[in-house]
Amino acid sequence: MGKTKHNGPIKLDTSWEPSLWASLMPMGLGKIKPHHIRDTMKVMYDNRDNLGYAYRILTQGVCDGCALGVSGLYDQTLTGPHLCTTRLNVLRLNTMPALDTKWLEDVSALQKLSSVELRKLGRIPFPMSRKPGENKFTRITWNEALNRIASKIKGISPKQLAFFLTARGITNEVYYTAAKMARFLGTNNIDNASRICHSPSKTALKRTLGIGASSCNYQDWIGTDVLVFWGSVPANNQPVSTKYMYAAKKAGTKIILINPYREPAMEKYWIPSVPDSALFGTKIVDDFYQVNIGGDIAFMNGVMKHWFEMEKENPGSAINHAFVKEHANGIEQLREHVMKLSWEEIEKSSGLTRERLKEFAVLLANSKSGVFVWSMGLTQHRFGTDNISQVANLAVLRGFMGRKHCGVMPIRGHSGVQGSGEMGADPFSLPGGDFEEKSWTRIEKLWGFPIPKWQGDIVGVTLENALLPDGHERKTRLFYTSGGNFLETMPDPDFMRKCLESVELRVHQDIIFNTSTLVDAKEEVIILPAMTRYEQPGGGTSTSTERMVYFSAEIDGPRIEEARSEWEIYVDLAARVHPEKKHLMHFGSAAEIRAEIAQANPNYDGIQHLKERGDVFQWGGAWLCEDGKFPTEDGRANLLPIEIPNLNKPQGHFYVTTRRGKQFNSMIYSNKDPFNNADRYDVLINAEDARELRIAEGENIVVYNKYGTFQGRAKFEATKRGNVQVHWPEGNVLIPKGVYETYAGIPEYNTAVKIEKADTFNANKDLKYKEKPIEDLEVNVG
Repeated sequence: MGKTKHNGPIKLDTSWEPSLWASLMPMGLGKIKPHHIRDTMKVMYDNRDNLGYAYRILTQGVCDGCALGVSGLYDQTLTGPHLCTTRLNVLRLNTMPALDTKWLEDVSALQKLSSVELRKLGRIPFPMSRKPGENKFTRITWNEALNRIASKIKGISPKQLAFFLTARGITNEVYYTAAKMARFLGTNNIDNASRICHSPSKTALKRTLGIGASSCNYQDWIGTDVLVFWGSVPANNQPVSTKYMYAAKKAGTKIILINPYREPAMEKYWIPSVPDSALFGTKIVDDFYQVNIGGDIAFMNGVMKHWFEMEKENPGSAINHAFVKEHANGIEQLREHVMKLSWEEIEKSSGLTRERLKEFAVLLANSKSGVFVWSMGLTQHRFGTDNISQVANLAVLRGFMGRKHCGVMPIRGHSGVQGSGEMGADPFSLPGGDFEEKSWTRIEKLWGFPIPKWQGDIVGVTLENALLPDGHERKTRLFYTSGGNFLETMPDPDFMRKCLESVELRVHQDIIFNTSTLVDAKEEVIILPAMTRYEQPGGGTSTSTERMVYFSAEIDGPRIEEARSEWEIYVDLAARVHPEKKHLMHFGSAAEIRAEIAQANPNYDGIQHLKERGDVFQWGGAWLCEDGKFPTEDGRANLLPIEIPNLNKPQGHFYVTTRRGKQFNSMIYSNKDPFNNADRYDVLINAEDARELRIAEGENIVVYNKYGTFQGRAKFEATKRGNVQVHWPEGNVLIPKGVYETYAGIPEYNTAVKIEKADTFNANKDLKYKEKPIEDLEVNVG
């Protein structure tokens, strides 16, 4: 997979560079921007009752915020401190005491609270139960809770049992134990939070390059000729990465953003850990390419069409023929496909002119190195896997793989989620391999029990299966979720509520309440209090975006008395379901789990040696596919022809996408976006589009389609004409349910809508399209 080792952090050049300054006004006074000092002071105030513990978490623990990866206050990319608002925002989840038990006496009062308000109540104090019609939670013992769950599992088919794990600070040890437990109990219905973020990245990279993770490091950003961000705003979601971008700019790297919205956070950013940037800000992006929502495939086909046309006049001017000939399949099929596409079709879908696309094509053609980074802007589509396959096509054609300053990087938004599928907590994966016969054989030999051979369901289908008729073999009767809030992460919240209510027994293993926790179940809802990663006995590990596996030691501090380590809960439950073979599912310590992970997933050989604060290793080496060796069946990359999708936007409609504000996943930390001052119910719309609709800025408007209605206010922003943005999860009411990406199963989070002034909107109108809408797609698990 790779052999060159990461050399540790490089020195950050902090010499002042006025040419990069965003403003001559010190500290960005008068600018719309994050207020890092004020936000930090607020975090200190919120944690005032446990400042010592909070300090130890920040200085000794591995970050449980975004997936840049950091142990303590220092990372592996650059010298200097590493601390971001994402990490500070989630800090209180670890330090707050248990909630006041008086709240448990009135569920109707809890149901009136938002998830933000529920989060602030405090930690879940002990196991509890609530049955239909009850307006309170009843405290129960751990024995009662686990015995009830075990009894239910024994009384249903394994296909009616499902598990889910969110990315909430969960460690590799927990993912692995859950994956093993699910198969021990006879089910493959286990999924994780990457299903609704980066599942297409893994699927696409596996089929094109043979890998399921970033092929390079953050250090490769610094000094690469061109750094391209596709549908990704790391300044907002991974704010410490702005320091890496600053270093890249100082090293001469050109930074490009391809996005429907000219993101202010990527245009100018005040980096608090860099003196001149903290004072005067930094101009980050060199150029924006404003593509239509869903127009990225056409954009990349246009770039490749330019390359093939350039090759006719000057062979070798755009494509790295030596690399492609030696290391890739399918160039002739790709060329034939791209060349038959018309420029009219490419321009209409992408939203960019042929000339503009050529500028980007020439930029890449003239670059000797490049790193491509992407996030949800590419993945959360019904054609997400095809989007990522196009990125891989570009990287391979230019030979931007397996060497310094080159690579492809699906930048993760959650700490440790990279490890979820690698540990097997995925219906399409087992530890160290795909869900296929050679993996079954290998893992069965290690585990000592048979693995069910039927294909498990993704989490969205699992929840929908709760609505199947009684007696159906796939009807979800017990749903066990570690974290997660499906009312605020899945399309069509009202439908999702029906799904949750239709499950007979629902188990919520978590550290806090959220709105999903309070939804009724047919028979019973059981709540289990979980430990955080910093409380896990024996410590735990997490895997960053760049495949760094960090060890986080147990940190001394206050504890929720009855909270238990999540892997211990799984082991205990398995023993109660099958006491006669509990020895096959037993772990006595976190170290034992790490030792078995090293055997189950060969890439993780080394995890067994992680035991002290600061211990870290990188699986696969500095670069995957080093020297052009791809871990595919024939050792070569696969160039794939990708068709331009039909965006199904009828005349007079806009295409809408969901965006994140100041939030971590669905956890919202401010009603105002610090980069554009947008409210949670502001609709970002191009001023010219609004004028054609005779809508004034700030005016109340209605965004609607046949799936739902969203009431908000018009906010004029630099969005691509014909494209609008609403915040997630508030705007999820507009998104169709049951539409999943064909290969990876990610839900579609984009759709066509109409927009009207609120005072002229008729709520009783027929909202059906005259044209044919997007069809619901079945998941192809083959």
